[in-house]
Amino acid sequence: MANHYDYLIVGAGLFGAVCAYELGKKGKTCLVIDKRSHVGGNLYTELLAVTHVHRYGAHVFHTDNKKIWDYLNKFGEFNNFINAPIARYHDELYNLPFNMNTFTKLWPDVLTPADAQRRIAAEREAAKIDQPQNLQEQAISMVGTTIFEKLIKGYTEKQWGRPCTELSPAIIARLPVRYTFNNNYYHDRYQGVPVAGYTDIIEKMLAQATVRLQCDFFQQRERLTALADKIIYTGPIDQFYNYRFGVLEYRSLRFETEILNQQSFQGNAVVNYTAADVPYTRIIEHKHFYGTQQPQTVITREYPLAWQKGREPYYPINDATNNALYERYRQLADQETTVYFGGRLAQYQYLDMATVIEEALNLTATLLKNKKT
Repeated sequence: MANHYDYLIVGAGLFGAVCAYELGKKGKTCLVIDKRSHVGGNLYTELLAVTHVHRYGAHVFHTDNKKIWDYLNKFGEFNNFINAPIARYHDELYNLPFNMNTFTKLWPDVLTPADAQRRIAAEREAAKIDQPQNLQEQAISMVGTTIFEKLIKGYTEKQWGRPCTELSPAIIARLPVRYTFNNNYYHDRYQGVPVAGYTDIIEKMLAQATVRLQCDFFQQRERLTALADKIIYTGPIDQFYNYRFGVLEYRSLRFETEILNQQSFQGNAVVNYTAADVPYTRIIEHKHFYGTQQPQTVITREYPLAWQKGREPYYPINDATNNALYERYRQLADQETTVYFGGRLAQYQYLDMATVIEEALNLTATLLKNKKT
């Protein structure tokens, strides 16, 4: 390991890996550290039963930005997987996102888009919601009470650990609702999963960097900081400032993975379990991301957890209180001259992979324009 680096990059996930690759191309030396025993962050994939398993939940890449799509494809081949989840409510199965396949199965007398719109409008009117004040009211105003009760309420309350009446309407405002027979969850032109897994892509991005795993920045902060001129930090922003103003809230997850001696378990990559009495929110069957036919299959159940220090933070709780707290930390971050913040945890928001790549490219472009970097 060199005695000194141009950049210390805290976090070997997608944001940090893109930064390391771009800076390395221009001759900058980078030390990339991660407290986990592997690179890739939550994108990490591992080979089990001849399948690239998404250890930390399903990740389907999607974007309308050809530049970002082409950029990522430099590091690995992508297939043409289209995300079309299924919702299971007790013994009933429905297509997601909400579309005419969903509506016609829920309501046998609904046959056309106009029928579905009338049915949802009638349920909305019966609920007497003018200006939605919470997630429950927002959901009913979008898709009516039937869909809310069967396919949204239980799943959402498990996921967030709170009643829908206490959750922000913004959480569900962007949920796709279509009056067509289209099960494609995303509108984006470019979609897929890397054939060789995401870990392979991250490793290629980090090939020119020095990487140290099982290295916790906060356990040796002073020594690590002294090793580089500048820091790119992708961890929790409140932890960076030693929780000066308080702790930002998250939801966490627990994953339970099994290898099964059968060719297919559920026939689809993602099945959401929307009933409140089922403890997990969804089951991922990994082979269906790739269309493979091996005799075994690997499934992962996802269990939502309350977050506390020591557990992995997955979903920021972007309510008014937490957003105001984050803003105080962001103002501190803006005053830094040698530390740059990026990624889901440092920016306290859920970010699609394409957005992460774009923001990492923008940051490194800015850094490389500055002759002092």
